[in-house]
Amino acid sequence: MSLNQSYNSPLLDAAVSELAKLPGVGRKTALRLALHLLRKDKETALSLGNAIIEMREGIRYCKICHNITDEDVCPICSSPRRDRTSVCVVENVKDVLTIEATHEHSGLYHVLGGLISPLDGISPADLEIDSLVSRVEEGEVKEVILALNPTMEGDTTNFYIYRKLLHLPVKVTMLARGLSIGNELEYTDELTLGRSILNRVPFSETFHRED
Repeated sequence: MSLNQSYNSPLLDAAVSELAKLPGVGRKTALRLALHLLRKDKETALSLGNAIIEMREGIRYCKICHNITDEDVCPICSSPRRDRTSVCVVENVKDVLTIEATHEHSGLYHVLGGLISPLDGISPADLEIDSLVSRVEEGEVKEVILALNPTMEGDTTNFYIYRKLLHLPVKVTMLARGLSIGNELEYTDELTLGRSILNRVPFSETFHRED
């Protein structure tokens, strides 16, 4: 059977087409998921649909760190147990979850929402860099940990942020290069990532070594 053909039901075809738009889901997997839902009772499908709608309408971005949250301020930023003098800068929400799983960072986060990439049309103005600088300018933050993916875009963004913070009395560090070049944090094992956080180094020293 061709995976692109229409099924006997236009409704099934529409459902498969929408499911196939999800990352890593082809039409074959989408068909299997759709048929699975058809075999379940109606309440199961309604619960799934309602959960997705409520997620889309209810989740917002933390006004401080830009992590996802159900409130104006995320639980991490509002927690009195977090070290407010340390801010870990990450590319996206997935990286927050990845680093939290290591239990090696007790501070706060700042989600940029991407990396500088001129080829993709992403400039510093498209990212949450100015809001990071504003947080540091308030004076409570003593260390900014650059935890961006070790790629060309990540290194470019690291350097740009470092230059933006040069005039401020804050320590700028980055993850130890236990991470392989080109690897994404999401796919790095927790032990390696945890050690990279613990063994982080001043960004300025890394920059001079690369020179």
